[in-house]
Amino acid sequence: MSAAELLAAAERPVLLDVRWALGDDRGREKYLAGHLPGAVFVDLETELADPPDPALGRHPLPSVQRLQAVARRWGVRVDRPTVAYDDSGGLAAARAWWLLRWGGLTDVRLLDGGLGAWVRAGGGLEDGDVVPPPGDVVLPGGGMPVVDADTAAALPGRGGVLLDARAADRHRGEVEPVDPRAGHVPGATSAPTTGNLDGEGAFLPPDQLAERFAALGVRPGADVGVYCGSGVTAAHEVAALAAAGIESALWPGSWSQWSADPERPVATDG
Repeated sequence: MSAAELLAAAERPVLLDVRWALGDDRGREKYLAGHLPGAVFVDLETELADPPDPALGRHPLPSVQRLQAVARRWGVRVDRPTVAYDDSGGLAAARAWWLLRWGGLTDVRLLDGGLGAWVRAGGGLEDGDVVPPPGDVVLPGGGMPVVDADTAAALPGRGGVLLDARAADRHRGEVEPVDPRAGHVPGATSAPTTGNLDGEGAFLPPDQLAERFAALGVRPGADVGVYCGSGVTAAHEVAALAAAGIESALWPGSWSQWSADPERPVATDG
């Protein structure tokens, strides 16, 4: 959804503010200083993930039951669309988008370009906290495909594609700011999710996204898996693939799960 569409909407959707970045815990502070009118703050660390577990990764998926409970706290309803946004090109908000779709909510979208696009379109901000009336959403689960570590790692060897949505230098193993080992899953293709965005943090047009993924080896009908550090920015890659008309499966444990197991191989090529 664009900022212009949101401004023109007769009824404001449920708005979720998901400001978060790796190593930056000021998301709520930024939200309180200024957010879209009526937006509810979503804590990625505590509401969009279970506690870290080396066997499952830094941001394990919450149970569908727990996700439903927090979604109702956010005011998510069955009769209103839900729109998630952040101030980083959707890289954090996509986690909420993906999780709610995984939970079974169909009318959930990303605000393309996030907070910046809203302000540039003339939208105002309000400060302070928002506590909405409880929602009534029911999440049955099973709405988005997932893969586990073994299935993801096997994709390149059986004609599929495994995309690594992290920064290219992390893929190459030159740096690793948070996980146990540097490098990538053997056979994975580097596809930094920032390459899906234009200079203002909005998604590239669908045809350009399709060209990008074709150049990365994604062929029609191929099985596509996506990982990142812990299943956050990989959700953004899934959204970009979907915009290009390509279905993909997210690997929730991602590199944080793989690198914590010393028995699993690590590659540092390309």
